[in-house]
Amino acid sequence: MATEHRVYYQDARDLSDLRDNSIELVVTSPPYPMIEMWDALFFQLNPRIKDCLDKGDYWHAYEYMHLELRRVWAELFRVMKPGAFACINIGDATRTINGKFQLFPNHSRIMHDFTELGFDALPLVLWRKQTNAPNKFMGSGMLPAGAYVTLEHEYILIFRKGNKRVFSSEAEKQNRMESALFWEERNSWFSDLWEFKGSRQVLNGKGKNTLRQRSGAFPFILPFRLINMYSVLGDTVLDPFLGTGTTMLAAMACGRNSVGYEIEPLFADHLNGIILQESLSLNRFQEERIDNHLGVVKRYLEERNKPFKHQNRFYNFPVMTKQETLLKLPVIQDVFQQSSQVYTVKYVSPEKIKQMVETRGVEQIFSTLTEKASGKNSAAQLTIDY
Repeated sequence: MATEHRVYYQDARDLSDLRDNSIELVVTSPPYPMIEMWDALFFQLNPRIKDCLDKGDYWHAYEYMHLELRRVWAELFRVMKPGAFACINIGDATRTINGKFQLFPNHSRIMHDFTELGFDALPLVLWRKQTNAPNKFMGSGMLPAGAYVTLEHEYILIFRKGNKRVFSSEAEKQNRMESALFWEERNSWFSDLWEFKGSRQVLNGKGKNTLRQRSGAFPFILPFRLINMYSVLGDTVLDPFLGTGTTMLAAMACGRNSVGYEIEPLFADHLNGIILQESLSLNRFQEERIDNHLGVVKRYLEERNKPFKHQNRFYNFPVMTKQETLLKLPVIQDVFQQSSQVYTVKYVSPEKIKQMVETRGVEQIFSTLTEKASGKNSAAQLTIDY
């Protein structure tokens, strides 16, 4: 098994490199309208935005920002397959202009645009971003009638293009079964409230002519969950705002193909470095899924003192439901850089993993690969939390 991962350093308002109906899943986080760190990018997309802000006409600036994002959303509708999902991480904005503080509801505006373009809106996820800030409140402090609620959450908006995806052939049904989630993951991940820390990355370079100082990167766990939840092995995942490449790395870990668009070509060296440094270490996230499941099995047997009804045929460990019996987790063997914009990931064959399970036990199947990667790569900034 192999997957391909391609980066286009182009404006995502034009996805003409992608065919109609070719993408199974979109996972992305766009620039947030009315957040100051993104102003310069929006000025580049539409100079009228700067004119409006300079005049204090913030609602027209907000409108123009979303009109530029809408052009990307329209392209998504074209390239997504019927039944495909789009998962959009977005936060609302607060801003003071002309001495007036107020909220700009980005999530509701994006929902309006997606549904108007023909997508169906599905139940969303509230991502509560844990913070250790000792001084979180805004406004008048302890005095009433002058303070503001602190925004500590963002949204993961979920949309689908058309009706539910159909898995017709026996091969499609088999692949869907092999892409299954563990029972405990299904119960946790499909909750409408997620709580884990956000990600703030400082990028290389200083000054106006190099990289922007920060990227709006989300933590690895966010695309990792969404890709496992809303696609199957071998699908293609698109991130039209690739940034530091977290979605692409998650797609590699999950055994999916991916395509990313990034408007800033100066990200190329930074992104290439991340992919080559982190890729083999991504196996630890699948290893943690197995470790977590074995912990669930142990606690279940201790608390209930009765056997499981089902056994996974691949790993030979107990599972809660029949739908988990064919579940397989992809294990990265090698990553090849085919060109400056294309990467190929090769995975350990199912036969080899099956042999390792039978000879070493399921707890040991990642050890050799982990040792191979440990001297080359660091996954310190890619944390996962179950």
